[in-house]
Amino acid sequence: MKLSDFDFDLPQEYIAQTPLGKRDASKLMVLHRENNAIEHKKFADIADLLDENTVLVLNESRVIPARLRFKLGESEAEILLIKPFAGNAWECMVRPGKKFKEGTVLNIDEKLKVEVKEVLESGLRIIAFECNNFTEYLKERGQMPLPPYITEKLEEKERYQTVYSDEEGSVAAPTAGLHFTPELLEQLEAKGVQIEKVLLHVGLGTFLPVKTDDVEDHEMHGEWLRLDSETASRLNAAKGAGKKIVAVGTTSVRVLESCADKHGKLAPHAGETDIFITPGYKWKFVDNLITNFHLPKSTLLMLVSSLASKEFIFAAYEKAKENNYRFFSFGDAMYIC
Repeated sequence: MKLSDFDFDLPQEYIAQTPLGKRDASKLMVLHRENNAIEHKKFADIADLLDENTVLVLNESRVIPARLRFKLGESEAEILLIKPFAGNAWECMVRPGKKFKEGTVLNIDEKLKVEVKEVLESGLRIIAFECNNFTEYLKERGQMPLPPYITEKLEEKERYQTVYSDEEGSVAAPTAGLHFTPELLEQLEAKGVQIEKVLLHVGLGTFLPVKTDDVEDHEMHGEWLRLDSETASRLNAAKGAGKKIVAVGTTSVRVLESCADKHGKLAPHAGETDIFITPGYKWKFVDNLITNFHLPKSTLLMLVSSLASKEFIFAAYEKAKENNYRFFSFGDAMYIC
């Protein structure tokens, strides 16, 4: 497979810059794989599409204010935390790279000093942070790590968090979950929908662009996940009873497919995954998927093109443009069933 196989044209005006006033007021495109039919609904209608024979799997990771912007002399500089490394160190992206050579020590302000411990082959840095309380420092001075295609200011930080987010650690939101409201989740539970939560801290594995011409040559960056034994047991029981497993977002997919064996049984696990799902992948546990519309040439687009056919997905994206769907993080959703 070539990277160019997953390219498509998307004019700038389709890229959502701000969230809608109400989370579940976004559009929902329903893709029926059985007959390649497409329906147009509102996201709140998901309550009509799920019933007591479905399990909704949510990623409860919470985004941290992972972007630090500051001045180095007259120049603008930035550190973006990617994932914890060891002790008080993090794996980070930096800008500009020439200011962050190995051994560099910088006093960012009166509260924070950083030291570049190592420059990795990927260009990432291992940076140690010296601060009395780094978690509180991030809450006070860190910024939400919005994707570069969002240029509008985010007025409410919580709109880049799911309403069920719980454990901090992601550097980007699991955006498919942004459409849910507490009321919608209560409505689903009242219908008998089984709701389960897993954890994957979103990092470079989710949003790092593919730079190789041959898709198979792309190396996924590891992301940390956790599936506890009780949740794995309930999910295995539900699957065994014939319930449909509906993953909310590609990150939930990555947890479930990483933890499933070749017989489709989940095992509890805590650790990193670098699973890379592309067309031709044999799905082991997930049946259906709620997801947003993804960037051209992205690993996320490749993943959804594996669950449904690439031709069907690309036809749906064209329909989305024809019907003025909003794309990417703050955009509309699709349900692949």
